[in-house]
Amino acid sequence: MTIDEISDELYMKEAIKEAKKAEALNEVPIGAIVVIDGKIISRAHNLRESKQSAVAHAEILAIEQACKLIGSWRLENASLYVTLEPCAMCSGAIILSRVKRVVYGATDPKGGCAGTFMNLLQDERFNHQSDVRSGVLEEECGQLLSDFFRQLREKRKIAKKQSLQ
Repeated sequence: MTIDEISDELYMKEAIKEAKKAEALNEVPIGAIVVIDGKIISRAHNLRESKQSAVAHAEILAIEQACKLIGSWRLENASLYVTLEPCAMCSGAIILSRVKRVVYGATDPKGGCAGTFMNLLQDERFNHQSDVRSGVLEEECGQLLSDFFRQLREKRKIAKKQSLQ
């Protein structure tokens, strides 16, 4: 394993910590961090339910925090680590903020826009492309999501049974 691969795993573990914060709030467990020059400058997790905001994705929140911290909308030297492959909206924000590198854990076959469903992050028609590395701690990231949705389905079954009684 190379130093870069070890670093990617260490940073992904930090993104996983953020995902677990989302899970504790009954949010879909997705976490993101932004790293510049080897330092985590922002961290965030999904808050769509808490904020009742369609755009409160972990990536968007982490990008906003990073931009505020450095005082620029350009994140040209930044790496974004996220536990789930970015969607179209988040990929757009990544492109527009000029994030240099995106590292993600689990793929999203229904909406992943970093290579699975489509690849917006490396589309040469845009004025910016990001380097992408996928599958970092993929099993752990995917398991968080699988467990969350399984528990959600079980809670709904119980609630439905109780409402029929």
